[in-house]
Amino acid sequence: MGKTVDTIIQFFKTDIWRITRGDVSPLRFLVVEIVKKVMLAVRFFTAKRVLQKASALTYSTLLAIVPILAVFFAIARGFGYNKYIEVWFRDAFQSQPQAADIIIGFVNSYLVHTQSGVFLGIGLLFMLYTVLMLVSNVEDAFNEIWQVKTPRSIFRTFTDYLAMFFVFPILIVVSSGVSIFVATIAGQMPDFLMLGTAVRTLIDMIPYVLMSAMFIALYIFMPNTHVKPVSALVPGILAGIAMQGLQFVYIHSQVFLSSYNAIYGSFAALPLFMLWVQISWTICLFGAELCYTNQNLDYYDYDANTGEVSHRYKIMLCALLMSRVCRRFANGQKPYSALELREETTIPIRFVNDLLYELREAGMLIEVTSDEKGETARYMPAEDIRNLTVGTMVDRLESHGNWKIALDVSELFTDKWSRALELRSSYLREARNIPLSEL
Repeated sequence: MGKTVDTIIQFFKTDIWRITRGDVSPLRFLVVEIVKKVMLAVRFFTAKRVLQKASALTYSTLLAIVPILAVFFAIARGFGYNKYIEVWFRDAFQSQPQAADIIIGFVNSYLVHTQSGVFLGIGLLFMLYTVLMLVSNVEDAFNEIWQVKTPRSIFRTFTDYLAMFFVFPILIVVSSGVSIFVATIAGQMPDFLMLGTAVRTLIDMIPYVLMSAMFIALYIFMPNTHVKPVSALVPGILAGIAMQGLQFVYIHSQVFLSSYNAIYGSFAALPLFMLWVQISWTICLFGAELCYTNQNLDYYDYDANTGEVSHRYKIMLCALLMSRVCRRFANGQKPYSALELREETTIPIRFVNDLLYELREAGMLIEVTSDEKGETARYMPAEDIRNLTVGTMVDRLESHGNWKIALDVSELFTDKWSRALELRSSYLREARNIPLSEL
């Protein structure tokens, strides 16, 4: 029994990452790929403390939900579609009817006071701050999942978020109109049994389709990197189904929550709403992890943690990347992208991205891109390649950072310390005679 358990552990820990397409049948290889994606998503989900990010996003959501909905309702009222927005909102929060009533009351009060000029000035700034804080926190969470180091520029942040605020209400109105149109057709065809059943099934599927489409768009749009629509398709559908399942559970568990309501009264809507929001964000972020592993599984040659790599091995890998970049620059060829470096060096893509970021921060490389979302990001030497040597790279990587601690350690430095520092300086001088382009 113990040997069987050890064999299973060994398979999921090591052997599964060595299986190639030619080792098993296509169907078994597909199952292996799915298992590896789920395993990686679960591991990243726990290692990156995604539940804590979901808690932080829950707090930001509570602060920003009223201002955000006020913007949506104001835009909808400008087009005469405020009733559609309210119907959509109540349908989306059908598992939280008390919270929906309270929030809509707050939104209507917010709009009335805004129109009267009470919330101008500081109130308007607070509204913008809470909205931007929420969207920024969401983007930071997605960027961390995708291991993106560079956030959006201020210009793209403004344009993208502004477009989202105007387009989203229009999409809600259009989807609500389609739902009403389909429901009307279904009501006018009671005698057509088969057709009526098909239309009713379509109506029942609309919430799943809309929720899945929302998650797919979020997974593609929110990270500041290139996300393939194919990679976001299945995670978005699974997240949409999970959200609808959460709605179903909350609606049918109200009987079990009656004692909770009896104790807290009308205040029970707040903790229940907060729990619902946190579970929703947890589903969303796990879907993002699954989207990341779905796109990048081909570049995970083995299951390893970048934090476990020794400093010496990092230096060697950095030298390997720098030698390729400098040699291609010397030959006048097109600069490398991260994926091209991975394919040529066989270093896993996580390592490549992390090392390229460290080399950029150390002033060894510069990133050249025509697309801010990183689809065509390429890397060039930051200066004359004759100055980029092994010694220069080691010195910059080891000295990178801000040294701000003023300590009087002069009495601690003995002759042995001086000898050690002299040996290190001699080592760096010798290493500076080795150009990276010649490795």
